[in-house]
Amino acid sequence: MRRSVFIGWSLSSFTGWGVYGLNLSLAWARDADLQPVCTRVVIPDQLALDPLRQQAFRQVWADSAALQAQMAQMAGHEVAMDAPHLVALGPTFAPTPHTSVAGLKGQPDIGVLFTEFAQLEPAAIARAKAYPVLVAGSTWNAEVLQAYGLAGVHTILQGVDTSLFRPGPRNGWLGDRFCIFSGGKLELRKGQDIVMAAFRIFAGRHPEALLVTAWHSHWPQVAKGLDQTGRAAPIVLKADGEIDVPGWAEANGLRRDQILDLGRMPNMALPQVLAEMDLAVFPNRAEGGTNLVAMEAMACGVPTVLSANTGHLDLIEDGAGYALTDQQPVGGVGAGYGGTTGWGESSTEELVAAMERAYADRDDARRRGERGAVKLAALSWRETARRMKQLVLSTRPA
Repeated sequence: MRRSVFIGWSLSSFTGWGVYGLNLSLAWARDADLQPVCTRVVIPDQLALDPLRQQAFRQVWADSAALQAQMAQMAGHEVAMDAPHLVALGPTFAPTPHTSVAGLKGQPDIGVLFTEFAQLEPAAIARAKAYPVLVAGSTWNAEVLQAYGLAGVHTILQGVDTSLFRPGPRNGWLGDRFCIFSGGKLELRKGQDIVMAAFRIFAGRHPEALLVTAWHSHWPQVAKGLDQTGRAAPIVLKADGEIDVPGWAEANGLRRDQILDLGRMPNMALPQVLAEMDLAVFPNRAEGGTNLVAMEAMACGVPTVLSANTGHLDLIEDGAGYALTDQQPVGGVGAGYGGTTGWGESSTEELVAAMERAYADRDDARRRGERGAVKLAALSWRETARRMKQLVLSTRPA
């Protein structure tokens, strides 16, 4: 008999949580011991899957629809399920309202957490203690939880789909441009103002440079937090409230042909883009997890620049990519989210130097990319699912 396990957040090919849940579902769909069931309605246009993955997901879809119909009949009542329930937790350890289903109780509930905040309020600690098991998405997150005396903490890193994200041939779609990739939703924490400031300097020296961005955000208003640093011109919004990335680049002194904004793009399309990149840059101020987009760039063999702070520390390894080690404290609040203890402010000059280093010594950059790909080959979604399975099967009802 396969043991059911409930994945308590929305699945999607377009968000970090969604990709996480989708890949757990796909891995467990082929597992003889676990039967994955999604507690949230699976919206077809949120999934971008090839026909073979669609076939693997078909039974998960049917089982999930049956559960959701059962929950609809019991709306307004607590639903106790005789199976483990993975709960997506927000920074205050409350289930995230856009992912979780109110009133669903698992046996037991297992909290899954990626938090960017090292200071926990008493109410958050009390909520965390209600979970017999907590899954931290990075070593830094686990250390934060353990520092507050929380028990049952397990560190399980995100993965990458190594059948998609792996070194591959460059097709030359962007000609002989020196292509620098930056990904992640636009917000203070992701540090795109640092990217923009550094690329402006680099592109002034190398006119053939091209900044390729995957900065789409479902919450464009959050991007305005970048304005508080003064490192880049204020964010430019379109009339409909969406972010005008090329317009923002132009406001920062770049020509529109020096930036290529990819817009909203499914996860499965990203490997084709990464195959064309010379460098990927992530001067992020904080990552609760290990930064899924950075992992995917490394897995494709792209030489990758990482800020040496928070969740990125799990990815940094001598000889693999470039580390931004000049990390200064970040003052103020994280764009309204909370305190910034433990965050790191990267140096624009150090990022420019890393860009110049990769540009000047392509052989060294290639070797660093290859070493990064070797490291990431061991961090597959299949390995993440295996470790989560071990945890689920070893966990007894509360």
